[in-house]
Amino acid sequence: MFKRLLNPSLSQSFFLFGPRGTGKTTFLKNFFQNKVTRWIDLLDSTQEDAYAMDPGKLYRELVVLKGKRDHWIVIDEVQKIPRLLDTVHRLIEETSLKFALTGSSARKLKHGSANLLAGRAFMNYLFPLTFFEMGKAFSLSEALTWGTLPGITQFGLDSEKKDFLKAYALTYLKEEVWAEHIIRELDPFRRFLPVAAQTNGAVINYSKIARDVGVDYKTVQSYFSILEDTLLGFFIEPYHRSIRKQQRQAPKFYFFDTGVKRALENTLDIPLKPKTYFFGNSFEHWLITEIFRLNHYTKKDYRLYYLLTKDDAEIDLIVERPGKNNLIIEIKSTDRPDSLDAKKLERFLDDFKDASAIMLCLTEEAQQMGKVLCLPWQDAIKMIFS
Repeated sequence: MFKRLLNPSLSQSFFLFGPRGTGKTTFLKNFFQNKVTRWIDLLDSTQEDAYAMDPGKLYRELVVLKGKRDHWIVIDEVQKIPRLLDTVHRLIEETSLKFALTGSSARKLKHGSANLLAGRAFMNYLFPLTFFEMGKAFSLSEALTWGTLPGITQFGLDSEKKDFLKAYALTYLKEEVWAEHIIRELDPFRRFLPVAAQTNGAVINYSKIARDVGVDYKTVQSYFSILEDTLLGFFIEPYHRSIRKQQRQAPKFYFFDTGVKRALENTLDIPLKPKTYFFGNSFEHWLITEIFRLNHYTKKDYRLYYLLTKDDAEIDLIVERPGKNNLIIEIKSTDRPDSLDAKKLERFLDDFKDASAIMLCLTEEAQQMGKVLCLPWQDAIKMIFS
Protein backbone atom coordinates (compact mmCIF):
# COMPACT_ATOMS: atom_id res chain seq x y z
CA MET A 1 0.00 0.00 0.00
CA PHE A 2 1.46 3.34 -1.07
CA LYS A 3 0.61 6.52 0.80
CA ARG A 4 -0.82 8.91 -1.77
CA LEU A 5 -0.02 12.62 -1.95
CA LEU A 6 -3.65 13.54 -2.51
CA ASN A 7 -5.27 14.98 0.62
CA PRO A 8 -8.82 16.19 -0.07
CA SER A 9 -10.33 18.75 2.27
CA LEU A 10 -12.99 17.34 4.61
CA SER A 11 -14.67 20.71 4.95
CA GLN A 12 -16.79 20.18 1.85
CA SER A 13 -18.04 17.53 -0.56
CA PHE A 14 -15.65 16.70 -3.37
CA PHE A 15 -15.26 15.04 -6.74
CA LEU A 16 -12.40 12.61 -7.27
CA PHE A 17 -11.63 12.05 -10.94
CA GLY A 18 -8.93 9.81 -12.33
CA PRO A 19 -8.33 7.22 -15.05
CA ARG A 20 -9.32 3.63 -14.35
CA GLY A 21 -6.77 1.77 -12.31
CA THR A 22 -5.27 4.77 -10.51
CA GLY A 23 -6.69 3.56 -7.18
CA LYS A 24 -9.60 5.91 -6.50
CA THR A 25 -11.69 3.33 -4.63
CA THR A 26 -8.71 2.05 -2.65
CA PHE A 27 -7.74 5.60 -1.77
CA LEU A 28 -11.20 6.50 -0.48
CA LYS A 29 -11.55 3.30 1.54
CA ASN A 30 -8.30 4.15 3.27
CA PHE A 31 -9.10 7.86 3.51
CA PHE A 32 -12.49 7.23 5.15
CA GLN A 33 -11.52 4.27 7.30
CA ASN A 34 -12.28 6.23 10.48
CA LYS A 35 -15.34 8.03 9.11
CA VAL A 36 -18.98 6.98 9.05
CA THR A 37 -19.78 6.40 5.38
CA ARG A 38 -22.30 4.83 3.08
CA TRP A 39 -20.88 3.39 -0.11
CA ILE A 40 -22.80 3.37 -3.40
CA ASP A 41 -20.92 1.53 -6.16
CA LEU A 42 -22.34 2.22 -9.60
CA LEU A 43 -19.97 -0.32 -11.14
CA ASP A 44 -22.19 -2.86 -9.41
CA SER A 45 -24.84 -3.53 -12.07
CA THR A 46 -27.52 -4.21 -9.44
CA GLN A 47 -27.00 -0.86 -7.76
CA GLU A 48 -26.65 0.95 -11.08
CA ASP A 49 -29.93 -0.49 -12.36
CA ALA A 50 -31.76 0.35 -9.12
CA TYR A 51 -30.76 4.02 -9.13
CA ALA A 52 -31.08 4.44 -12.90
CA MET A 53 -34.65 3.10 -12.82
CA ASP A 54 -35.57 5.18 -9.78
CA PRO A 55 -33.32 8.26 -9.30
CA GLY A 56 -35.54 9.40 -6.40
CA LYS A 57 -34.47 6.33 -4.44
CA LEU A 58 -31.21 8.09 -3.43
CA TYR A 59 -33.07 11.01 -1.84
CA ARG A 60 -35.50 8.79 0.04
CA GLU A 61 -32.67 6.68 1.45
CA LEU A 62 -30.44 9.54 2.53
CA VAL A 63 -32.83 12.26 3.69
CA VAL A 64 -33.46 10.17 6.83
CA LEU A 65 -29.83 10.98 7.78
CA LYS A 66 -30.70 14.67 7.79
CA GLY A 67 -29.50 15.29 11.34
CA LYS A 68 -26.23 13.41 10.97
CA ARG A 69 -23.02 15.47 11.08
CA ASP A 70 -19.76 14.50 9.40
CA HIS A 71 -21.60 11.68 7.68
CA TRP A 72 -19.99 10.96 4.33
CA ILE A 73 -21.64 9.31 1.33
CA VAL A 74 -19.39 7.86 -1.38
CA ILE A 75 -20.84 7.46 -4.88
CA ASP A 76 -18.35 5.51 -6.99
CA GLU A 77 -18.34 6.17 -10.76
CA VAL A 78 -21.04 8.84 -10.59
CA GLN A 79 -20.78 9.50 -14.35
CA LYS A 80 -22.75 6.28 -14.82
CA ILE A 81 -25.93 8.13 -13.72
CA PRO A 82 -25.32 11.90 -14.05
CA ARG A 83 -28.91 12.63 -12.95
CA LEU A 84 -27.99 11.61 -9.41
CA LEU A 85 -26.01 14.84 -9.09
CA ASP A 86 -29.29 16.80 -8.95
CA THR A 87 -30.26 14.73 -5.91
CA VAL A 88 -26.80 15.18 -4.40
CA HIS A 89 -27.14 18.94 -4.87
CA ARG A 90 -30.51 18.91 -3.10
CA LEU A 91 -29.20 16.82 -0.21
CA ILE A 92 -26.20 19.11 0.27
CA GLU A 93 -28.60 22.05 0.51
CA GLU A 94 -31.07 20.37 2.87
CA THR A 95 -28.82 18.27 5.10
CA SER A 96 -25.37 18.16 6.69
CA LEU A 97 -24.36 15.19 4.56
CA LYS A 98 -21.14 15.36 2.58
CA PHE A 99 -20.37 13.48 -0.61
CA ALA A 100 -17.27 12.01 -2.20
CA LEU A 101 -18.05 11.47 -5.88
CA THR A 102 -15.64 9.48 -8.03
CA GLY A 103 -15.43 9.15 -11.78
CA SER A 104 -13.06 7.77 -14.39
CA SER A 105 -14.46 10.15 -16.98
CA ALA A 106 -15.67 13.71 -16.80
CA ARG A 107 -16.91 13.60 -20.39
CA LYS A 108 -20.48 12.51 -19.74
CA LEU A 109 -20.78 15.08 -16.98
CA LYS A 110 -19.34 17.93 -19.06
CA HIS A 111 -21.13 17.14 -22.29
CA GLY A 112 -24.38 16.02 -20.71
CA SER A 113 -24.90 19.33 -18.89
CA ALA A 114 -24.72 17.45 -15.60
CA ASN A 115 -25.03 19.32 -12.35
CA LEU A 116 -21.45 19.85 -11.16
CA LEU A 117 -22.79 21.29 -7.90
CA ALA A 118 -21.86 24.90 -8.63
CA GLY A 119 -18.85 25.10 -6.36
CA ARG A 120 -20.41 23.01 -3.58
CA ALA A 121 -17.88 20.26 -4.24
CA PHE A 122 -14.13 20.64 -4.65
CA MET A 123 -12.36 19.03 -7.61
CA ASN A 124 -9.59 16.47 -7.01
CA TYR A 125 -7.67 14.21 -9.37
CA LEU A 126 -5.79 10.96 -8.81
CA PHE A 127 -3.00 9.84 -11.13
CA PRO A 128 -0.60 6.92 -11.44
CA LEU A 129 1.97 6.73 -8.67
CA THR A 130 4.63 9.43 -8.42
CA PHE A 131 8.21 8.72 -7.44
CA PHE A 132 7.54 10.50 -4.11
CA GLU A 133 4.71 8.06 -3.37
CA MET A 134 6.66 4.98 -4.38
CA GLY A 135 9.71 5.93 -2.33
CA LYS A 136 12.31 3.16 -2.22
CA ALA A 137 10.12 0.98 -4.44
CA PHE A 138 10.57 3.42 -7.32
CA SER A 139 12.70 2.33 -10.29
CA LEU A 140 13.23 4.76 -13.15
CA SER A 141 13.75 2.01 -15.74
CA GLU A 142 10.55 0.28 -14.58
CA ALA A 143 8.60 3.56 -14.66
CA LEU A 144 9.77 4.33 -18.20
CA THR A 145 9.09 0.82 -19.46
CA TRP A 146 5.87 -0.14 -17.69
CA GLY A 147 4.50 3.08 -16.21
CA THR A 148 3.35 3.50 -12.62
CA LEU A 149 -0.28 2.42 -12.44
CA PRO A 150 -0.74 0.86 -8.97
CA GLY A 151 -1.83 -2.44 -10.54
CA ILE A 152 1.47 -2.90 -12.36
CA THR A 153 3.34 -3.14 -9.05
CA GLN A 154 1.73 -6.49 -8.18
CA PHE A 155 3.44 -8.29 -11.07
CA GLY A 156 6.99 -9.57 -11.02
CA LEU A 157 7.32 -10.94 -14.55
CA ASP A 158 7.65 -8.72 -17.61
CA SER A 159 5.19 -10.96 -19.46
CA GLU A 160 2.58 -10.31 -16.75
CA LYS A 161 3.15 -6.55 -16.92
CA LYS A 162 2.77 -6.65 -20.67
CA ASP A 163 -0.51 -8.59 -20.43
CA PHE A 164 -1.78 -6.16 -17.78
CA LEU A 165 -1.13 -3.11 -19.96
CA LYS A 166 -2.64 -4.69 -23.07
CA ALA A 167 -5.75 -5.60 -21.08
CA TYR A 168 -5.90 -2.05 -19.74
CA ALA A 169 -5.89 -0.63 -23.27
CA LEU A 170 -8.71 -2.99 -24.29
CA THR A 171 -10.68 -2.13 -21.14
CA TYR A 172 -10.42 1.55 -22.03
CA LEU A 173 -11.82 0.90 -25.49
CA LYS A 174 -14.63 -1.34 -24.28
CA GLU A 175 -15.72 0.37 -21.05
CA GLU A 176 -14.80 4.02 -21.41
CA VAL A 177 -15.46 4.59 -25.09
CA TRP A 178 -17.69 1.95 -26.64
CA ALA A 179 -19.91 1.01 -23.69
CA GLU A 180 -20.50 4.69 -22.88
CA HIS A 181 -21.49 5.42 -26.51
CA ILE A 182 -18.90 8.19 -26.80
CA ILE A 183 -18.29 7.41 -30.48
CA ARG A 184 -20.46 5.94 -33.22
CA GLU A 185 -17.77 3.90 -34.97
CA LEU A 186 -15.11 2.05 -33.01
CA ASP A 187 -12.76 1.05 -35.85
CA PRO A 188 -11.54 4.56 -36.78
CA PHE A 189 -10.96 5.36 -33.12
CA ARG A 190 -9.11 2.06 -32.70
CA ARG A 191 -6.84 3.05 -35.62
CA PHE A 192 -6.37 6.50 -34.12
CA LEU A 193 -5.04 5.34 -30.74
CA PRO A 194 -1.67 3.89 -31.88
CA VAL A 195 -1.09 6.87 -34.17
CA ALA A 196 -1.80 9.26 -31.30
CA ALA A 197 0.55 7.27 -29.06
CA GLN A 198 3.31 7.45 -31.67
CA THR A 199 2.97 11.26 -31.79
CA ASN A 200 3.01 11.57 -27.99
CA GLY A 201 4.93 14.70 -26.96
CA ALA A 202 5.13 16.08 -30.50
CA VAL A 203 3.25 19.09 -31.83
CA ILE A 204 -0.05 17.67 -33.05
CA ASN A 205 -0.41 17.60 -36.83
CA TYR A 206 -4.15 17.05 -37.08
CA SER A 207 -4.18 16.86 -40.89
CA LYS A 208 -1.47 14.20 -41.09
CA ILE A 209 -3.11 12.07 -38.39
CA ALA A 210 -6.45 12.41 -40.19
CA ARG A 211 -4.88 11.05 -43.38
CA ASP A 212 -3.23 8.16 -41.51
CA VAL A 213 -6.45 7.20 -39.76
CA GLY A 214 -8.79 7.81 -42.71
CA VAL A 215 -11.05 10.39 -41.07
CA ASP A 216 -11.43 14.14 -41.35
CA TYR A 217 -9.56 16.86 -39.46
CA LYS A 218 -12.40 17.67 -37.06
CA THR A 219 -12.86 14.00 -36.16
CA VAL A 220 -9.21 13.81 -35.08
CA GLN A 221 -9.70 16.91 -32.94
CA SER A 222 -12.74 15.27 -31.33
CA TYR A 223 -10.75 12.08 -30.70
CA PHE A 224 -8.07 14.02 -28.81
CA SER A 225 -10.83 15.70 -26.80
CA ILE A 226 -12.14 12.23 -25.90
CA LEU A 227 -8.69 11.24 -24.65
CA GLU A 228 -8.53 14.36 -22.51
CA ASP A 229 -12.10 14.05 -21.19
CA THR A 230 -11.64 10.38 -20.31
CA LEU A 231 -8.42 11.41 -18.53
CA LEU A 232 -6.14 9.33 -20.75
CA GLY A 233 -3.91 12.34 -21.35
CA PHE A 234 -3.49 16.09 -21.32
CA PHE A 235 -2.53 18.95 -23.62
CA ILE A 236 0.39 21.31 -23.20
CA GLU A 237 -0.21 24.52 -25.05
CA PRO A 238 2.40 26.50 -27.03
CA TYR A 239 3.86 29.52 -25.26
CA HIS A 240 3.29 32.98 -26.66
CA ARG A 241 2.85 36.31 -24.95
CA SER A 242 -0.07 36.97 -27.28
CA ILE A 243 -3.02 34.71 -26.41
CA ARG A 244 -4.40 35.18 -29.93
CA LYS A 245 -1.16 33.94 -31.56
CA GLN A 246 -0.90 31.15 -29.02
CA GLN A 247 -4.30 29.81 -30.04
CA ARG A 248 -3.20 29.59 -33.68
CA GLN A 249 -0.56 27.01 -32.88
CA ALA A 250 -1.21 23.35 -32.19
CA PRO A 251 -0.66 21.91 -28.71
CA LYS A 252 1.28 18.82 -27.71
CA PHE A 253 -0.51 15.84 -26.20
CA TYR A 254 0.88 13.55 -23.51
CA PHE A 255 -0.64 10.24 -22.47
CA PHE A 256 -1.12 10.00 -18.72
CA ASP A 257 1.16 6.96 -18.28
CA THR A 258 4.27 5.79 -20.09
CA GLY A 259 3.27 2.12 -19.92
CA VAL A 260 -0.22 2.69 -21.32
CA LYS A 261 1.24 4.79 -24.11
CA ARG A 262 3.67 2.00 -25.03
CA ALA A 263 0.83 -0.53 -24.94
CA LEU A 264 -1.27 1.57 -27.31
CA GLU A 265 1.56 1.95 -29.82
CA ASN A 266 2.53 -1.73 -29.43
CA THR A 267 6.15 -1.10 -28.39
CA LEU A 268 6.21 -2.99 -25.08
CA ASP A 269 8.61 -5.54 -26.59
CA ILE A 270 11.18 -2.84 -27.43
CA PRO A 271 13.71 -2.63 -24.57
CA LEU A 272 14.45 0.89 -23.34
CA LYS A 273 18.22 1.05 -23.34
CA PRO A 274 19.95 4.17 -21.98
CA LYS A 275 21.41 6.56 -24.57
CA THR A 276 18.85 5.54 -27.19
CA TYR A 277 16.07 7.58 -28.80
CA PHE A 278 13.33 5.46 -27.23
CA PHE A 279 14.82 5.82 -23.74
CA GLY A 280 15.19 9.59 -24.10
CA ASN A 281 11.66 9.92 -25.44
CA SER A 282 10.21 7.93 -22.55
CA PHE A 283 12.31 9.84 -20.00
CA GLU A 284 10.99 13.18 -21.23
CA HIS A 285 7.42 11.83 -21.33
CA TRP A 286 7.59 10.48 -17.78
CA LEU A 287 9.13 13.65 -16.33
CA ILE A 288 6.49 15.88 -17.88
CA THR A 289 3.67 13.66 -16.58
CA GLU A 290 5.35 13.70 -13.16
CA ILE A 291 5.43 17.51 -13.12
CA PHE A 292 1.81 17.60 -14.32
CA ARG A 293 0.70 15.27 -11.49
CA LEU A 294 2.61 17.10 -8.78
CA ASN A 295 1.20 20.41 -9.98
CA HIS A 296 -2.28 19.07 -9.22
CA TYR A 297 -1.37 17.47 -5.90
CA THR A 298 0.47 20.52 -4.56
CA LYS A 299 -2.22 22.91 -5.88
CA LYS A 300 0.49 25.28 -7.12
CA ASP A 301 -1.56 26.37 -10.14
CA TYR A 302 1.54 26.42 -12.32
CA ARG A 303 0.94 26.75 -16.04
CA LEU A 304 2.87 24.44 -18.35
CA TYR A 305 3.87 25.36 -21.90
CA TYR A 306 6.29 24.37 -24.62
CA LEU A 307 8.03 26.67 -27.12
CA LEU A 308 8.97 25.91 -30.71
CA THR A 309 10.40 28.80 -32.74
CA LYS A 310 10.21 29.33 -36.48
CA ASP A 311 13.77 28.04 -36.86
CA ASP A 312 12.90 24.89 -34.83
CA ALA A 313 14.66 25.91 -31.62
CA GLU A 314 12.70 24.33 -28.79
CA ILE A 315 12.13 24.55 -25.07
CA ASP A 316 10.80 21.27 -23.71
CA LEU A 317 8.85 22.87 -20.88
CA ILE A 318 8.10 26.35 -19.58
CA VAL A 319 6.69 26.52 -16.07
CA GLU A 320 4.90 29.73 -15.16
CA ARG A 321 4.86 29.96 -11.36
CA PRO A 322 2.60 32.63 -9.80
CA GLY A 323 4.62 34.76 -7.39
CA LYS A 324 7.90 33.10 -8.39
CA ASN A 325 10.30 33.28 -11.29
CA ASN A 326 9.39 31.27 -14.36
CA LEU A 327 11.42 28.23 -15.34
CA ILE A 328 12.60 27.22 -18.79
CA ILE A 329 13.48 23.55 -18.80
CA GLU A 330 15.49 21.23 -21.01
CA ILE A 331 15.16 17.47 -20.42
CA LYS A 332 18.13 15.28 -21.32
CA SER A 333 18.46 11.56 -20.61
CA THR A 334 22.21 11.77 -20.10
CA ASP A 335 24.52 11.49 -17.11
CA ARG A 336 26.95 13.88 -18.82
CA PRO A 337 25.22 17.19 -19.59
CA ASP A 338 26.56 18.93 -22.67
CA SER A 339 27.65 22.57 -22.51
CA LEU A 340 26.32 23.07 -26.05
CA ASP A 341 22.81 22.08 -24.91
CA ALA A 342 23.19 24.47 -21.98
CA LYS A 343 24.19 27.33 -24.29
CA LYS A 344 21.16 26.70 -26.53
CA LEU A 345 18.89 26.97 -23.51
CA GLU A 346 20.76 29.98 -22.14
CA ARG A 347 20.07 31.97 -25.31
CA PHE A 348 16.37 31.95 -24.48
CA LEU A 349 16.94 33.82 -21.20
CA ASP A 350 17.11 37.13 -23.06
CA ASP A 351 13.48 36.58 -24.10
CA PHE A 352 12.26 35.71 -20.59
CA LYS A 353 12.56 38.31 -17.90
CA ASP A 354 13.28 37.02 -14.39
CA ALA A 355 13.39 33.41 -15.56
CA SER A 356 15.71 30.61 -14.52
CA ALA A 357 17.06 27.96 -16.88
CA ILE A 358 17.49 24.40 -15.65
CA MET A 359 18.41 21.12 -17.30
CA LEU A 360 16.93 17.91 -15.88
CA CYS A 361 19.16 14.93 -16.50
CA LEU A 362 20.63 11.74 -15.08
CA THR A 363 23.72 13.33 -13.54
CA GLU A 364 24.36 12.52 -9.88
CA GLU A 365 25.59 16.00 -8.96
CA ALA A 366 24.37 19.51 -9.74
CA GLN A 367 26.49 21.44 -12.24
CA GLN A 368 26.44 25.11 -13.23
CA MET A 369 26.99 25.70 -16.94
CA GLY A 370 26.94 29.42 -17.56
CA LYS A 371 23.47 30.58 -16.54
CA VAL A 372 22.00 27.08 -16.78
CA LEU A 373 21.79 24.86 -13.70
CA CYS A 374 22.05 21.15 -14.56
CA LEU A 375 20.36 19.05 -11.91
CA PRO A 376 19.63 15.41 -11.17
CA TRP A 377 15.98 15.00 -12.10
CA GLN A 378 15.01 14.17 -8.50
CA ASP A 379 16.54 17.41 -7.17
CA ALA A 380 15.02 19.41 -10.02
CA ILE A 381 11.49 18.22 -9.24
CA LYS A 382 11.95 19.03 -5.54
CA MET A 383 13.23 22.48 -6.48
CA ILE A 384 10.32 23.16 -8.87
CA PHE A 385 7.76 22.38 -6.18
CA SER A 386 9.64 23.74 -3.15
